[in-house]
Amino acid sequence: MKFLHTSDWHLGRSFHRVNLLGAQAAFVDHLVEAVREHGVDAVLVAGDVYDRAVPPLPAVELYDRALHRLADLGVPTVMISGNHDSARRLGVGAGLIGRAGIHLRTDPAGCADPVVLADAHGDVALYGLPYLEPALVKDEFAAEKVSHEAVLGAAMDRVRADLAGRPEGTRSVVLAHAFVTGGQASDSERDIAVGGVEAVPASVFDGVDYAALGHLHGCQTINERVRYSGSPLAYSFSEADHRKTMWLVELGPAGEITAERLDTPVPRPLARLRGRLEDLLDDPALSGREDSWIEAVLTDPVRPQDPMARLTARFPHTLSLAFEPEGREEDDAASYAQRLRGRSDQEIAEDFVAHVRVGAAADDAERAVLRGAFDEVRVRAASFEDGRQESTR
Repeated sequence: MKFLHTSDWHLGRSFHRVNLLGAQAAFVDHLVEAVREHGVDAVLVAGDVYDRAVPPLPAVELYDRALHRLADLGVPTVMISGNHDSARRLGVGAGLIGRAGIHLRTDPAGCADPVVLADAHGDVALYGLPYLEPALVKDEFAAEKVSHEAVLGAAMDRVRADLAGRPEGTRSVVLAHAFVTGGQASDSERDIAVGGVEAVPASVFDGVDYAALGHLHGCQTINERVRYSGSPLAYSFSEADHRKTMWLVELGPAGEITAERLDTPVPRPLARLRGRLEDLLDDPALSGREDSWIEAVLTDPVRPQDPMARLTARFPHTLSLAFEPEGREEDDAASYAQRLRGRSDQEIAEDFVAHVRVGAAADDAERAVLRGAFDEVRVRAASFEDGRQESTR
């Protein structure tokens, strides 16, 4: 039996204020075509269908079109809610939608109620575990602790108990949305901790043939039977080196797994550039980056004039600009308040100028401009206070 494993669509999300709805629609087109081309028996969507609990209307319309197109293919789809989704909203009409072959699993209480499919080798039970917020589902699962490991472990105990009561040889697949130990995070994941307490061991999925995971945006293999599909699009520059894919998974007659990565459409490549502005503008090695979305970090000792305008003249799709002057030394020992104690407004402003220019202090003309500005503020403040006092007499 062949499965197409995907997750983290984040419909409605933008990329540094760039609307991605068109790119997300192109992904849905690609998904539908991949189902046809590869003879897929079921589609698995492991959570974060939407980017937020109350998604914008265009995102809902795209989701609606996607469901209709998947239903028209006659290929079952199993979809769980992620931490970005509103489980109750996503699950509205689940019973009716299920009649069309779109199986929404958003209620934690139903985690041991599988979608059962069959092929020439017998039954395959597909269990959907929606994102489990520990504080909200602790009582449902009678978990000993309020932790992701405790509630997910309790949910998997229910899955294994249900599986044990099914005919011998029944194969099994679990969809889950969580951070599993060994996974590599990126900047675009939110709301699940990526270290220590909130991570769950891969062993929590022992006893099933395949665990189709969502949440982490990089496609990765935790082990042969536990995999993240990753997001179909990049949602942060930390994903610049990601290869965005879906997993085409084949489940053999004895539960053996083979998996192949299918590339998803890239709306525009990402590039992270670092260096002095003039070097970036003149570097011939960057000649292939003009069509990329750009994150630039400038290291000029002195902040250059009109950096964004000059960057976009060569790299018209520059979306992010930051400054990290070379040679800067940070004093981490003293707090900001401690460093300012006992200094005048004028001194603080002059220190700021020297800080952003890495030791190049304000000259006489600049000090005069700063002094004049502070004097003007004091005059206006005094005039305001005098007028306020006069009005109260």
